[in-house]
Amino acid sequence: MRDRTHALLVIDMQNDFIADGALAVPGGDQIVDGINALMDDFATVILTQDWHPAGHSSFASQHPGKSPMEMTEMPYGPQVLWPDHCVQGRKGAEFVPGLRTDGDLIIRKGFNPAIDSYSAFFENDHTTPTGLEGYLRTRGIDKLTMVGLALDFCVNYSAQDAARLGFDVTLRPDLSAAIDLDGSRDASMKDMENAGVRLP
Repeated sequence: MRDRTHALLVIDMQNDFIADGALAVPGGDQIVDGINALMDDFATVILTQDWHPAGHSSFASQHPGKSPMEMTEMPYGPQVLWPDHCVQGRKGAEFVPGLRTDGDLIIRKGFNPAIDSYSAFFENDHTTPTGLEGYLRTRGIDKLTMVGLALDFCVNYSAQDAARLGFDVTLRPDLSAAIDLDGSRDASMKDMENAGVRLP
Protein backbone atom coordinates (compact mmCIF):
# COMPACT_ATOMS: atom_id res chain seq x y z
CA MET A 1 0.00 0.00 0.00
CA ARG A 2 1.36 3.43 -0.97
CA ASP A 3 1.37 6.10 1.73
CA ARG A 4 -1.67 8.34 2.07
CA THR A 5 -0.05 11.24 0.25
CA HIS A 6 -0.16 9.22 -3.00
CA ALA A 7 -3.44 8.83 -4.95
CA LEU A 8 -4.46 6.93 -8.06
CA LEU A 9 -6.29 8.92 -10.74
CA VAL A 10 -8.33 6.78 -13.16
CA ILE A 11 -9.24 8.80 -16.25
CA ASP A 12 -12.44 8.33 -18.29
CA MET A 13 -12.83 4.55 -18.31
CA GLN A 14 -16.22 4.80 -20.03
CA ASN A 15 -18.23 2.76 -22.52
CA ASP A 16 -17.88 5.23 -25.39
CA PHE A 17 -14.08 4.90 -25.21
CA ILE A 18 -13.88 1.13 -25.55
CA ALA A 19 -14.72 -1.33 -28.35
CA ASP A 20 -18.01 -0.49 -30.14
CA GLY A 21 -18.15 2.89 -28.39
CA ALA A 22 -18.69 6.18 -30.19
CA LEU A 23 -15.02 7.13 -29.75
CA ALA A 24 -13.33 3.77 -29.23
CA VAL A 25 -9.70 3.85 -28.10
CA PRO A 26 -7.78 0.81 -29.38
CA GLY A 27 -6.98 -1.48 -26.46
CA GLY A 28 -9.08 0.51 -24.03
CA ASP A 29 -11.05 -2.50 -22.84
CA GLN A 30 -7.88 -4.51 -22.18
CA ILE A 31 -6.62 -2.42 -19.25
CA VAL A 32 -9.59 -2.79 -16.89
CA ASP A 33 -8.26 -5.75 -14.90
CA GLY A 34 -4.87 -4.13 -14.44
CA ILE A 35 -6.42 -0.89 -13.21
CA ASN A 36 -8.67 -2.77 -10.79
CA ALA A 37 -5.65 -4.61 -9.35
CA LEU A 38 -3.66 -1.38 -9.02
CA MET A 39 -6.43 0.21 -6.93
CA ASP A 40 -5.50 -2.08 -4.03
CA ASP A 41 -2.15 -0.28 -3.75
CA PHE A 42 -3.71 3.12 -3.00
CA ALA A 43 -5.55 4.53 0.00
CA THR A 44 -7.17 7.14 -2.27
CA VAL A 45 -8.64 6.40 -5.70
CA ILE A 46 -10.24 9.14 -7.82
CA LEU A 47 -12.11 8.51 -11.07
CA THR A 48 -13.01 11.00 -13.77
CA GLN A 49 -15.95 10.84 -16.12
CA ASP A 50 -16.55 12.73 -19.37
CA TRP A 51 -20.04 14.12 -18.86
CA HIS A 52 -21.27 16.07 -21.88
CA PRO A 53 -24.73 17.52 -22.38
CA ALA A 54 -26.41 16.60 -25.67
CA GLY A 55 -25.33 19.02 -28.40
CA HIS A 56 -22.00 19.86 -26.80
CA SER A 57 -19.99 22.40 -28.80
CA SER A 58 -17.07 19.96 -29.22
CA PHE A 59 -19.26 17.53 -31.18
CA ALA A 60 -18.78 17.59 -34.95
CA SER A 61 -22.54 17.21 -35.31
CA GLN A 62 -22.89 20.80 -34.05
CA HIS A 63 -20.69 22.21 -36.84
CA PRO A 64 -22.28 21.95 -40.30
CA GLY A 65 -19.83 20.73 -42.92
CA LYS A 66 -17.37 19.42 -40.32
CA SER A 67 -16.51 15.78 -39.66
CA PRO A 68 -15.25 14.05 -36.54
CA MET A 69 -11.52 14.47 -35.93
CA GLU A 70 -11.38 17.75 -37.87
CA MET A 71 -10.08 20.84 -36.10
CA THR A 72 -11.94 24.06 -35.45
CA GLU A 73 -11.26 27.27 -33.57
CA MET A 74 -13.18 27.95 -30.39
CA PRO A 75 -13.01 31.10 -28.25
CA TYR A 76 -10.53 29.27 -26.00
CA GLY A 77 -8.31 27.98 -28.85
CA PRO A 78 -8.02 25.02 -31.24
CA GLN A 79 -10.48 22.19 -30.66
CA VAL A 80 -10.71 18.68 -32.11
CA LEU A 81 -14.29 17.95 -33.16
CA TRP A 82 -15.44 14.61 -31.79
CA PRO A 83 -18.25 12.21 -32.53
CA ASP A 84 -21.09 12.63 -30.05
CA HIS A 85 -19.87 10.75 -26.97
CA CYS A 86 -20.30 10.38 -23.22
CA VAL A 87 -23.64 12.16 -23.23
CA GLN A 88 -25.09 12.56 -19.75
CA GLY A 89 -27.45 9.78 -18.74
CA ARG A 90 -26.68 7.56 -21.72
CA LYS A 91 -24.98 4.18 -21.69
CA GLY A 92 -21.88 5.53 -23.43
CA ALA A 93 -21.16 7.79 -20.44
CA GLU A 94 -21.29 4.92 -17.94
CA PHE A 95 -18.13 3.36 -16.58
CA VAL A 96 -16.97 0.26 -18.44
CA PRO A 97 -18.34 -3.07 -17.22
CA GLY A 98 -16.17 -4.65 -14.57
CA LEU A 99 -14.37 -1.46 -13.53
CA ARG A 100 -14.25 -0.93 -9.79
CA THR A 101 -15.96 2.35 -9.00
CA ASP A 102 -15.68 2.25 -5.22
CA GLY A 103 -13.22 5.12 -5.18
CA ASP A 104 -13.18 8.20 -2.97
CA LEU A 105 -14.32 10.74 -5.56
CA ILE A 106 -15.73 10.97 -9.08
CA ILE A 107 -14.91 14.16 -11.00
CA ARG A 108 -17.28 14.87 -13.90
CA LYS A 109 -15.94 17.15 -16.61
CA GLY A 110 -17.03 18.59 -19.94
CA PHE A 111 -20.52 19.43 -18.71
CA ASN A 112 -20.32 23.09 -19.79
CA PRO A 113 -21.83 23.05 -23.33
CA ALA A 114 -19.59 25.90 -24.50
CA ILE A 115 -16.19 24.44 -23.59
CA ASP A 116 -14.57 21.02 -23.68
CA SER A 117 -12.60 19.66 -20.75
CA TYR A 118 -9.81 17.14 -21.27
CA SER A 119 -7.95 17.68 -18.01
CA ALA A 120 -9.15 16.47 -14.64
CA PHE A 121 -7.95 19.83 -13.27
CA PHE A 122 -9.05 22.51 -15.77
CA GLU A 123 -11.45 23.04 -18.61
CA ASN A 124 -9.86 23.63 -22.02
CA ASP A 125 -9.48 27.35 -21.36
CA HIS A 126 -6.72 26.21 -18.93
CA THR A 127 -8.22 28.56 -16.35
CA THR A 128 -11.58 27.25 -15.09
CA PRO A 129 -10.86 24.67 -12.36
CA THR A 130 -12.73 21.42 -11.78
CA GLY A 131 -12.12 21.50 -8.03
CA LEU A 132 -9.80 18.48 -8.02
CA GLU A 133 -6.71 20.43 -6.95
CA GLY A 134 -8.46 21.76 -3.85
CA TYR A 135 -9.66 18.27 -2.92
CA LEU A 136 -6.16 16.84 -3.19
CA ARG A 137 -4.58 19.68 -1.22
CA THR A 138 -7.17 19.29 1.54
CA ARG A 139 -6.44 15.57 1.75
CA GLY A 140 -2.69 16.20 1.94
CA ILE A 141 -2.06 14.39 -1.35
CA ASP A 142 0.98 15.51 -3.33
CA LYS A 143 1.75 12.44 -5.48
CA LEU A 144 -0.40 11.03 -8.28
CA THR A 145 -0.28 7.95 -10.47
CA MET A 146 -2.40 8.23 -13.63
CA VAL A 147 -4.02 5.57 -15.78
CA GLY A 148 -6.92 5.40 -18.25
CA LEU A 149 -8.20 6.91 -21.48
CA ALA A 150 -7.14 8.39 -23.69
CA LEU A 151 -3.41 8.60 -23.06
CA ASP A 152 -2.86 11.31 -25.68
CA PHE A 153 -5.76 13.55 -24.66
CA CYS A 154 -7.40 13.45 -21.24
CA VAL A 155 -4.61 11.52 -19.49
CA ASN A 156 -1.98 13.73 -21.13
CA TYR A 157 -3.67 17.02 -20.22
CA SER A 158 -4.39 15.84 -16.68
CA ALA A 159 -0.79 14.72 -16.13
CA GLN A 160 0.71 17.93 -17.48
CA ASP A 161 -1.63 20.12 -15.44
CA ALA A 162 -0.91 18.15 -12.29
CA ALA A 163 2.84 18.49 -12.83
CA ARG A 164 2.53 22.24 -13.42
CA LEU A 165 0.54 22.54 -10.19
CA GLY A 166 3.46 20.98 -8.33
CA PHE A 167 2.25 17.41 -7.90
CA ASP A 168 4.68 14.51 -8.30
CA VAL A 169 3.09 12.67 -11.25
CA THR A 170 3.71 9.19 -12.62
CA LEU A 171 2.05 7.83 -15.76
CA ARG A 172 1.46 4.11 -16.24
CA PRO A 173 1.53 3.75 -20.05
CA ASP A 174 0.81 0.03 -19.70
CA LEU A 175 -2.53 0.89 -18.07
CA SER A 176 -3.44 3.62 -20.55
CA ALA A 177 -4.37 3.56 -24.24
CA ALA A 178 -4.16 6.20 -26.96
CA ILE A 179 -6.33 7.38 -29.85
CA ASP A 180 -3.07 8.21 -31.69
CA LEU A 181 -4.46 10.90 -33.99
CA ASP A 182 -1.69 11.84 -36.46
CA GLY A 183 1.09 10.76 -34.10
CA SER A 184 -0.52 12.25 -31.00
CA ARG A 185 0.60 9.36 -28.76
CA ASP A 186 4.33 9.96 -29.24
CA ALA A 187 3.89 13.72 -29.12
CA SER A 188 1.95 13.51 -25.85
CA MET A 189 4.58 11.25 -24.27
CA LYS A 190 7.27 13.83 -25.11
CA ASP A 191 5.12 16.68 -23.80
CA MET A 192 4.48 14.86 -20.53
CA GLU A 193 8.16 14.07 -20.09
CA ASN A 194 9.05 17.72 -20.75
CA ALA A 195 6.46 18.77 -18.14
CA GLY A 196 8.16 16.60 -15.54
CA VAL A 197 5.83 13.61 -15.55
CA ARG A 198 7.53 10.33 -14.63
CA LEU A 199 7.31 7.78 -17.42
CA PRO A 200 8.52 4.39 -16.14
